[in-house]
Amino acid sequence: MSTPALYDLSPALRLMFMGLVVALGPLAWVWVRNKDAPLAQRLRVLTLVTLFLTFDLVIFGAFTRLTDSGLGCPDWPGCYGSASPVGAQLHIDAAQSAMPTGPVTHSKAWIEMIHRYLATGVGVLILVLTLSTWIAFRDERRTAKSEKRGAQISPWWPTVTLLWVCLQGAFGALTVTMKLFPAIVTLHLLGGLILLALLQAQSVRYGQLSENSAAARITLSPRTRIFVMAAFALLWLQIALGGWVSTNYAVLACTDFPACQNSFWPDMDFRQGFTVWRELGASHDGANISFQALTAIHYVHRLAAYLVFVVLLALAIHLHRAPAFRLQGRWLAGLTLLQAATGLSNVVLGWPLVAAVAHTGGAAALVVVLTGVIFSGSSSLETAPASKLKA
Repeated sequence: MSTPALYDLSPALRLMFMGLVVALGPLAWVWVRNKDAPLAQRLRVLTLVTLFLTFDLVIFGAFTRLTDSGLGCPDWPGCYGSASPVGAQLHIDAAQSAMPTGPVTHSKAWIEMIHRYLATGVGVLILVLTLSTWIAFRDERRTAKSEKRGAQISPWWPTVTLLWVCLQGAFGALTVTMKLFPAIVTLHLLGGLILLALLQAQSVRYGQLSENSAAARITLSPRTRIFVMAAFALLWLQIALGGWVSTNYAVLACTDFPACQNSFWPDMDFRQGFTVWRELGASHDGANISFQALTAIHYVHRLAAYLVFVVLLALAIHLHRAPAFRLQGRWLAGLTLLQAATGLSNVVLGWPLVAAVAHTGGAAALVVVLTGVIFSGSSSLETAPASKLKA
């Protein structure tokens, strides 16, 4: 059977319809439960629902990658030109018969397409959020002019989020059409986490605008703000390194701990391991990537993890001492310990699926928590409510 074209847009409208179906349930729930709530509260609830489903999408994306289902449908956006694996059954049967354990099987095709349905549903929710915010901004600006004050709702956050989710969709397409190119897959993972951060920032902002919310701005001292931002930067670096480990399948390059291959400095090839632009399993010159390169990828991530672990726990203790951020401090400590446990499990237990998916979920949750801290706290130079305590 002939190889399908990498891009086949014929099922695009049907996929959009599937995304609309996925989004209708959450949209109906938001409308029914919050139709009489203040505008900022309605926008916040819609943002939180979108954030929750985006988190689920990131987790399912990890599941798709870890079950080797990323090429379950080798074309984009559909599956062999169909909107579901049902219409592609003959093509999948032929591919599975030729390679029973290959990238295309019925189960892998369904996993890949469910991931695409969820992604399309999230895109619909973000589009609705953007349109709703622009309408609210227009109405508020009219009212603000008559009352001689500035509008508080900004449409630019959801607009940037909409543009970002479109870019994320493009990376999703390239993940398939470039055959799991490691740099593209890693960028796709990072893009999903940036999407979470954008949505969390908006939810905090809408919470601050809500009349009935206690999420007013809390003063952060300059030292604490620097501490939080440094930890946030280290977290992103570690996530990028972790994504590079996963997309290059380098987790099992070291199967002992704390040593690696019975050495605390194993034989490593950093140049080959961190050549970014190359195909999966290949070196910069097209030859098979060496085991020493995979070891370098794994061990750099492990060494960086020690530093990030200490910094995040120290920040968690620091935040816990401030009553206004005590809950965030607890979450940060718990998630940091979870990351250590799941990361260690991946090494000594042979990369079990549950631990691997949970490791991605923990990283995503850390991004959400630290984004919330950053956007909840204002500089100490700003005016904060007297009832709030300085961190």
